[in-house]
Amino acid sequence: MTKWSAAFVGFILAVIVETFFARYEFIGLLIVGFITGYIAHEGALGGLWNAAVAGAFGTIVCAIIFIIIATFGGGAVYGIFGGLTGFTVSGIVSLFAIIGELIYYAIVMGISGAFGGMLSSKKQDRR
Repeated sequence: MTKWSAAFVGFILAVIVETFFARYEFIGLLIVGFITGYIAHEGALGGLWNAAVAGAFGTIVCAIIFIIIATFGGGAVYGIFGGLTGFTVSGIVSLFAIIGELIYYAIVMGISGAFGGMLSSKKQDRR
């Protein structure tokens, strides 16, 4: 079902895309999903599943990074209380945004992962 090595590689790449290449997030997620599906070697359905799992884990870790930055990212004058107040005020909105990102990552990476898995399974059948 889930190949954890492929999902882990996809998860790390998804976090890198979100953290460093946020401007090109859609294209980066397509590429990462394709790579994850290709590494899985389980056909279209297996590639879809592994890429969606990697995208979900990537979203969760990026959300945790966001929470840490929002909590401790207050200015020098405000210290920790500025971040905590800002996070508390936007807590409900942030939860909905995280759920939306979770669905977005899973769908985008899952679709391209299906193509990667399909391509790798056809290549494997030729041997």
